[in-house]
Amino acid sequence: MMCRAALKAARRLLRDFGEVEQLQVSQKGPKDFVSNADRQAERTIRQELEKARPDFGFLMEESGEIIGKDKSQRWIIDPLDGTMNFLHGMPYFCISIAHEKDGEIIAGVVYDPVRDEMFCAEKGAGAYVNEHRLRVSARSKLQDALVCTGASPSYRKQLIEDILRNFENEVSALRWNGAAALDLCYLAAGRLDAYCAFGLAPWDMAAGLIIIKEAGGYITNAYGEKLTLDSPTVVASNPYLHESLVHLTSSLIKR
Repeated sequence: MMCRAALKAARRLLRDFGEVEQLQVSQKGPKDFVSNADRQAERTIRQELEKARPDFGFLMEESGEIIGKDKSQRWIIDPLDGTMNFLHGMPYFCISIAHEKDGEIIAGVVYDPVRDEMFCAEKGAGAYVNEHRLRVSARSKLQDALVCTGASPSYRKQLIEDILRNFENEVSALRWNGAAALDLCYLAAGRLDAYCAFGLAPWDMAAGLIIIKEAGGYITNAYGEKLTLDSPTVVASNPYLHESLVHLTSSLIKR
């Protein structure tokens, strides 16, 4: 049902992406924009999921939290992760949907409508992209690693120089792509070796969390501790690089 909801919302997103210059955009904060396409995609996803599970609650980027009759289960939705890319005509954005039960993410879907790639995972059942099994990379040295990073607007000015300074001399290459959920899926697929981000929201990471775990990766906070949806930092990688990454990132964040 999550895949179906994502596909339905994506049809409208792709049409709007093709006419990005005509989109009506309202500002909701410094460097943080929401488009009509974003809001419409969220409505579509919510309607589809409510048909299937009317008692579940929601946590959504645009509409906030909605408590359902079944308080143990909810959907966590980012209808358009990579909004700034979308608004500038850059084809790197996605739809992210996660299923949380009793505080644990048990399933997730991330759909890239431009490449028509559906990343999905369910607890204990593995992670896939378009029916192909996902596995994280096997690179074991940071100097060979392609690392992606990111930060919320409130973190960016404080940390960007520290991030670059700490990573650029330690890794093979550093990227800042602008769509956290998709970055996490690229890590699960072995296209990236590691990912470090600061100030993500729950909907940015929820689906990616289960996809990475089921692809054999590690995902924690900056100190190597269990990642929760309110963690201010995310460190994800294959099993071989994680200890080194935690050492680097923990130096950036004060407890």
